[in-house]
Amino acid sequence: MTVDIYAADEQTDHEIDLARWVALAQGALEAEGVVAPAEVSLIFCTEETIADLNEQFMGKTGPTDVLSFPIEAEPEMSGRVPDASSTGPGSHSSEVIPRLVGDILICPKVAARNAVEHVVTFDDEVALLVVHGVLHLLGWDHMIDAEAELMESRERELLAAYNRGTN
Repeated sequence: MTVDIYAADEQTDHEIDLARWVALAQGALEAEGVVAPAEVSLIFCTEETIADLNEQFMGKTGPTDVLSFPIEAEPEMSGRVPDASSTGPGSHSSEVIPRLVGDILICPKVAARNAVEHVVTFDDEVALLVVHGVLHLLGWDHMIDAEAELMESRERELLAAYNRGTN
């Protein structure tokens, strides 16, 4: 059983191979210890969309390449107290509620500009953003130099292990 990735391409600036990026995100999530059932959304969006979200949630003006929105709370139990998750007498539901890990939004138009600056291919830049987004969902950060070095090292490891691109 794999982690479910709900992917969508909501932009038209660049062709996106959703299956490739879903596989990369699944590999990175599983390598980081996320087990099914779990769900992540991976959305490729327009520059306008990511700029709006960047301002709304990060307080920054203009577009960015990737945003991650972790869902930190575990699903709440439903049902009656004291038996919490039971739906009542005689009910033996074996359905497991998936962990909602969060959402990753990537802007291919910004990624393309960054690829030129970083002297890498567009696909290499998108691969980095997918892995970077996954790590942010799982609590990794790069606000201080020591954290940044650890995160960059882990990104390289995950890319080497799971980026199965053609380039």
